[in-house]
Amino acid sequence: MTAAPFAARHIGPDPDSERRMLEAVGYGSVEELMDAAIPEVIRWHGGLDLPAAATEQEAVAELRALAARNTVAVSMIGLGYHGTHTPAVIRRNVLENPAWYTAYTPYQPEISQGRLEALLNFQTMVTDLTGLATANASMLDEATAAAEAMTLARRAARATSNVYVVDADTLPQTLAVIVGRAEPLGIDVRVLDVDVDDLPEQFFGLHLQYPGAGGAVRDHARLVEAAHAVGALVTVAADLLALTLLRPPGEIGADVAAGTTQRFGVPMGFGGPHAGYLAVRAGLERMLPGRLVGVSRDAAGDPAYRLALQTREQHIRREKATSNICTAQVLLAVMAGMYAVYHGPDGLREIARRTHAMAARLAAGLRAGGVDVAHVAFFDTVTAWAPGRAAAVVAAAGERGVNLRLVDADRVGVSCDETTTEAHLGAVWAAFGVDAPPAGQQPPDALPAGLVRDSDFLTHPVFHRHRSETAMLRYLRRLADADYALDRGMIPLGSCTMKLNATTEMEPVSWPEFAHLHPFAPAEQTAGYRELIAQLERWLAEVTGYDAVSVQPNAGSQGELAGLLAIRSYHRSRGQGHRDVCLIPSSAHGTNAASAVMAGMRVVVVGCDADGDVDLADLDAKIDQHRADLAAIMVTYPSTHGVYESGIAGLCARVHDAGGQVYVDGANLNALVGYAKPGRFGADVSHLNLHKTFCIPHGGGGPGVGPVAVRAHLAPFLPGDSLAGPDRDRPAVSAARYGSAGILPIPWAYLRMMGADGLTRATGTAVLAANYVAARLRAHYPVLYAGNKGLVAHECVLDLRPLTKATGVSVDDVAKRLVDYGFHAPTMSFPVAGTLMVEPTESEDLAELDRFCAAMIAIRAEIDKVASGQWPAGDNPLRNAPHTAAMVSADEWPHPYPRSVGGYPDGVDRAGKYWPPVRRVDGAYGDRNLVCACPPPEAFAG
Repeated sequence: MTAAPFAARHIGPDPDSERRMLEAVGYGSVEELMDAAIPEVIRWHGGLDLPAAATEQEAVAELRALAARNTVAVSMIGLGYHGTHTPAVIRRNVLENPAWYTAYTPYQPEISQGRLEALLNFQTMVTDLTGLATANASMLDEATAAAEAMTLARRAARATSNVYVVDADTLPQTLAVIVGRAEPLGIDVRVLDVDVDDLPEQFFGLHLQYPGAGGAVRDHARLVEAAHAVGALVTVAADLLALTLLRPPGEIGADVAAGTTQRFGVPMGFGGPHAGYLAVRAGLERMLPGRLVGVSRDAAGDPAYRLALQTREQHIRREKATSNICTAQVLLAVMAGMYAVYHGPDGLREIARRTHAMAARLAAGLRAGGVDVAHVAFFDTVTAWAPGRAAAVVAAAGERGVNLRLVDADRVGVSCDETTTEAHLGAVWAAFGVDAPPAGQQPPDALPAGLVRDSDFLTHPVFHRHRSETAMLRYLRRLADADYALDRGMIPLGSCTMKLNATTEMEPVSWPEFAHLHPFAPAEQTAGYRELIAQLERWLAEVTGYDAVSVQPNAGSQGELAGLLAIRSYHRSRGQGHRDVCLIPSSAHGTNAASAVMAGMRVVVVGCDADGDVDLADLDAKIDQHRADLAAIMVTYPSTHGVYESGIAGLCARVHDAGGQVYVDGANLNALVGYAKPGRFGADVSHLNLHKTFCIPHGGGGPGVGPVAVRAHLAPFLPGDSLAGPDRDRPAVSAARYGSAGILPIPWAYLRMMGADGLTRATGTAVLAANYVAARLRAHYPVLYAGNKGLVAHECVLDLRPLTKATGVSVDDVAKRLVDYGFHAPTMSFPVAGTLMVEPTESEDLAELDRFCAAMIAIRAEIDKVASGQWPAGDNPLRNAPHTAAMVSADEWPHPYPRSVGGYPDGVDRAGKYWPPVRRVDGAYGDRNLVCACPPPEAFAG
């Protein structure tokens, strides 16, 4: 018996279920449904030119062959990427555990307490090590964190200058991203040797690297004082492992610290994904971009975690948002935080001491052999002189299986890490042509006495309790059990496409040939990776109808920025750099407006009509008003309202006629693949969410990949290589050339195993599922928007506003009550306040779809009981939801409905019941009483 095709494993409904769903929707076939739903003007009737679908076994064999073409050498390149040992208990129980990697962003805190606690550990780790007051729950990488620090400094500094000073000893990839981010914002980046050059008279910010890219450990206190004297803010990009031994930035007065946590147990992955970090001094926490986990309390007064402050500010502030970052690197932040939990402060110090001892021994051996070493004080990186023969030294080390960094024709950089051995040092000494020093001779430390850390860190009990693997295993299990992820049930979030993340897709991420490559390794060692990426880019171009793709953007927000920067560079190349107006429909994702501002554009909002479509009359008026300056329009398709708008082709033509470019947000591509190609119906550029349509898991809120796809005329302006230096027309948007390459085997495997027919069937099934849910629930909740023949696309918006007005039952009440029924809530109040946006995806089977519909219908009956007065408006199962086990098992029960109704609503499987660990969380209390680090255990007493 042959194995079932992968598509049959990925797609939930079987043929009989599909037939029953079609009957409910009123169509005879999926093709008939899609013909009715999709406007003919955009319909693609050709086939996708993709390889025939591979079986899971065939795909794994092909990936093994690609992996075999990579060479896993010993990496001593450094530059912010280091070898590390991932504790097996963390690798198996976090990275490879669907309870962690299939979870969604913790916007529903009551069912996200496990990952929120893990992120609070991460924040505490960063604040303790940097000596600053508040850290966020991770950034995309070190380079983008540094760029966010620059814009934060511009907002917060007293200085009015537009000059930003960057230390010449900064990591080259960080410098490239900073310059690329600064140019459209009108920021003048000055790169100076801060030890030699005088600082400008006026500047708003100063970026320092600690230790420097060349390895030097310098005392920056004087520079911090000088910057503060002119009203500037100081960012220190610091190595967290070094900070276990070195004085932290906060102790010299730094305002911001930025960096990466990669070397805390997260594999290099050819560039990512890794959790960057950003920490600020007291007084700046409310300007901190990204996500911030805080401690609040629940309805019972017990401590509970939640996302705090500016979370999702893009959807609230839009073009006034200070950042377009709406994601994080949660899964990797959890790994890094757990690495600190596993090792504790003593273990981290020991790793740092051993790493430093290796570097000190390396330098001593080179000096003994007559090789000059550039710096007296260093932590893990040695820059050695090899006049005129640096390339030969690097080549000689490569022949011995060790990769070094070629600084220039005369200098070689060598970095040590926790994986460095005496044999590795021997290979380096041999490459320089010097003898190894006698074994057992350890030179003195090379850390400046005045910079040695004497303050404690990681003092909270969580970093001391889990020394044994038994304790660690149980801690990870306890946190995972507190959460709701895709391994428990359906997550029907609109616009988020929470589909199956198949195990076969996930497994290669852990293979050493993919996990342990440095992003700057020699090209001949990465042939397999580069072929995989080239194939993936070709397949994505074919699926979308574009001509070229770059996978560098490591989040959808970065893909948006990259696409808009390409449009900006294109206009500039044609002598039309004055074009700076970006039209954005009022229904658009909030990140669209924020990205446009970051790309140096002026946002002009286009209204929507009563059907939720772009108002073409208003579009015409805005085009006429801004014709001479029109740069682009950003539009989501299908629309953010879940509708195939029939006017999309006309919209594209109007903008092109006025000299603008069309950006189609790829967030909803799951409703198009196989049936329509944005690059063929009028779009010039899109970003694609590989963590939505193409199966990279959401990982609790990250990682993601947001490739940018363009038509041929924009291809010369795709993101550049950060190591090639700053490029005005091709700015790098991420630190590594291929962004988060470590998770690209996932979409590769998905596309390879689905094939053209499987992808097309997945799209049709996703649209069928959304219309099935809409058909079943329409009599109970109005479906707010629909397109051709009353059909929706891959999601539907349920309007609760009339019910709220009549009964007081809010969208929050329904969302929290769904937890009692065993579901994650749909997307709340987006794109319309007071609504729920439901996206069932193609991966949920009919039984799960029916379970969800039954829960929503039962909740409507509960709302009717509130409306009739049977249950008081202020005390009913909806207002009190979610119900915890502690609540329904308490000795007292003061509510006017039975305990069983609260804890075990009709239809809930009592044997498999999910119990949330906390009651409804009070968000306002958490914002008023901001606590963003691990609270003392006493807070949880009783």
